[in-house]
Amino acid sequence: MNYQQWSKEWMANYVKPSVKERTYLRYANVLRCQILPSLGEIELDDISPLLVQRFITKITERGNCLTGEKLSANSVNVAISVLKNSLKSAYDVGIIDHYLDNRLKRPKREERKVECFSIRDQHLLEEGALKGKRKYIGVIVCLYTGLRLGEVLALKWSDVNLKRRQISINRTCYDVFVCGKNERVEHSAKTASSNRVIPIPPFLRELLKEYRKNGTSEYVVEDKGKIVGLRSYQHSFELLQHKCGVEYKNFHALRHTFATRAIECGMDVKTLSEILGHKNSTVTLNRYVHSLSTYKRSMMNKVGKLFAGSRSGFCEFK
Repeated sequence: MNYQQWSKEWMANYVKPSVKERTYLRYANVLRCQILPSLGEIELDDISPLLVQRFITKITERGNCLTGEKLSANSVNVAISVLKNSLKSAYDVGIIDHYLDNRLKRPKREERKVECFSIRDQHLLEEGALKGKRKYIGVIVCLYTGLRLGEVLALKWSDVNLKRRQISINRTCYDVFVCGKNERVEHSAKTASSNRVIPIPPFLRELLKEYRKNGTSEYVVEDKGKIVGLRSYQHSFELLQHKCGVEYKNFHALRHTFATRAIECGMDVKTLSEILGHKNSTVTLNRYVHSLSTYKRSMMNKVGKLFAGSRSGFCEFK
């Protein structure tokens, strides 16, 4: 039995019954785009640690086997996990008599740089979004709530309580490559902590109230009544930045911008963590330590001014 034949058995009988649909689809995509092109025709008994290590080096250096797109360290690690889990299942049921165990070296995980927009660029984006297409309301929502792209595109008007000035996050969406094209799939929120209620500022309430009057869809972000896919919206956001004369950053930078502005305004980490839907405050601290450093420096400067003031008073007293 070769690896491709086993992967079909494994996905149908071991993965699909035990994981969420989103995880199943992700595994299927990893197999199709990364693992099977390199290892699919190889007999299970011939898959050695050295062969797999060469595969890891290949996808780390060359990227996606089908598209050539560079893979992040996280994507490479997901591919390694899928491959190892499938081979472990083959070992557990007696199809192969060896298991790779911990004999593989994973690529070094590099902490992704947190990018956010400057206040100037943020204002330019806000002006461009408000003057542009209706679907750009998603940019404003993300800048002032910190939602993920999948969360804002899956947001329905039924999730928006204008009277209480809050929105409920309980689902997300993502694109899945099916039959040569991307299809949008909705699912429950990413994690338990991703289910949350976020207060919205007064100006955003009024803006959403106005948009709701003229809406033609159950979704907050729409394109002439039609739902919007992630890839499509990312491309639209790139065009918006170009039109506004703003240096390109990916859509997730809007979430980072919200978090950075919140810290600059003095929001405590626990509150920010809950609004962002992080598992715990440690995740928030690690990710936005650069912003916290700036905030702490500002606070220490204020303390320093107190000392300078006391000395001045002392001199005057003398």
